[in-house]
Formats: sequence, C-alpha cells, structure tokens
Amino acid sequence: MFWMEKNGKLVLNVRLTPSASCQKVGGVFVDADGGCFLKISVVAVPEKGKANKELIAYLSSLLKLPKSAFNIIYGETDRYKKIEIETDVSDKLKKALTSLGD
Repeated sequence: MFWMEKNGKLVLNVRLTPSASCQKVGGVFVDADGGCFLKISVVAVPEKGKANKELIAYLSSLLKLPKSAFNIIYGETDRYKKIEIETDVSDKLKKALTSLGD
C-alpha cells in the first residue's frame, strides 16, 4: 500500500517524474526493497521547487482537498517523497487514495 495512516494523518509515498509531457497518475511502483509508491508525473521542471508545487496542486485537485493540507515531510529534492495529508481521515478519502493506485 502506497499510503498509511499515522497519528491520525495520512502519509503518501510518491515517486515523482518531473518534466513529463502531461500530468498523470501511473499506478503503483514497487522498489527493490518492496516499498510501494504512487507514480505521478508532472510537467514542471525540478528547479526551485516547481515540480513539488505542481505535485501538491495536482494531488489537491485529485483528492479535492486544499493545498495547505499537504506537506512534503521527506524528499524535497528527491524523486521519492513522503507527503503528509493533514485532514480528517475518512473512508471516502481512503477510497479515493486507493483508487489512484488502480
């Protein structure tokens, strides 16, 4: 599972591909260590946080949450990121997250 509930918040594991031709969710990626990541592509280049900003805006639109609810807690300058979502954890949100990986 590419997301987990931790201390009443959700944490997403994301593998970001910047400089792509379009924004898209590319399913789930499993690394050599067995870690699961949601693959997301964005158009922005990885300079001065542009790709991270686009990632947060894209997740915000997909999950219908404010951008302020998302916080990159690991991987600011790496393609592998942990993103904390500060919101009420509901079954609806869990279903929305799970459907992103399908």
